[in-house]
Amino acid sequence: MSNTKECLVCKKSSFETPVTKFHYKESDFYICPQHIPILIHNPQDLVGLLEGADKLQGG
Repeated sequence: MSNTKECLVCKKSSFETPVTKFHYKESDFYICPQHIPILIHNPQDLVGLLEGADKLQGG
């Protein structure tokens, strides 16, 4: 992963929108407020963007 702080989903940087850091599988990722609901409720939508997302369960 690069050092760029950008949303995992929309790729907007922290210069364009606030981003929140989260840790998964010993790595750091960032996600913007618009896409946090995907991480919480529909993590399977992150398949292809986050390794192992197909094994995550939404709330």
